[in-house]
Amino acid sequence: MTPRTVYALIATDLDGTLLRGDHTLSARSRSALARAAAAGARHLVATGRPAPLVRPLLRELGSRGLAVCGQGAQLYDAGADRLIWSVTLDRELAETALEKIEAEVGEVYAAVDQDGAEGSTLIEPGYLMPQPMLPAVPVRRREELWGAPISKVLLRHPTLSDDELTAAARRVVGSLATVTMSGPGTVELQPCGVTKATGLDRAARRLGVSPADTVAFGDMPNDIPMFGWAARGVAMGNAHPELKAVADEVTLSNEEDGVAVVLERLFPG
Repeated sequence: MTPRTVYALIATDLDGTLLRGDHTLSARSRSALARAAAAGARHLVATGRPAPLVRPLLRELGSRGLAVCGQGAQLYDAGADRLIWSVTLDRELAETALEKIEAEVGEVYAAVDQDGAEGSTLIEPGYLMPQPMLPAVPVRRREELWGAPISKVLLRHPTLSDDELTAAARRVVGSLATVTMSGPGTVELQPCGVTKATGLDRAARRLGVSPADTVAFGDMPNDIPMFGWAARGVAMGNAHPELKAVADEVTLSNEEDGVAVVLERLFPG
């Protein structure tokens, strides 16, 4: 499919996509986003990170607009510094889903992202944060994970790969939750039916743009629904094979400023 010359909305994942491996935004990417903005395009972050872990990055980007957070479970307004929409994962359903998964694959280690713009990431004993630089609060027992409303559950298995754990979870969870894989060491349970696509659709409606106006960038299977929603999906060179298989285009890796490479072509200035 031949890409349009100009898109009104640029939706980007963060980790493994727009950000480099050290979680920074390169000067080239900043320049490409600024050029697109000068042409009238809006940049919308669509990330698995919960709103509290996105706010510092949005400040660094100088963003005053909307951001889809928590795999689509949260819509955050950077200008007003508030959540304007969120949906939670029922904690009883989450516990039931965990029980089913452990009956299938043995013990897993769990964490949760609490709901709200000030929510914390809680981790039970044995759970290792896939990105150690992100803040987390250890708890002593799994029961403490359920003390406040949550937007999602994060899972790790001591021996299974991410793909194996994701497949096993999908076999047994059914309609209790949506199962996604959003990065190395990051298999997640979120509210049933909630994806980046549902969050992106809600944000786009508020902005007055349509899927036909949107180009999306990502690197993991959790970006597949977003690619299905947008007019064009661009996978990073470092992307998971499942995402590359459904992408309209594969660009260079996040370390090679793959997002900027495409934006420079679409918005030549």
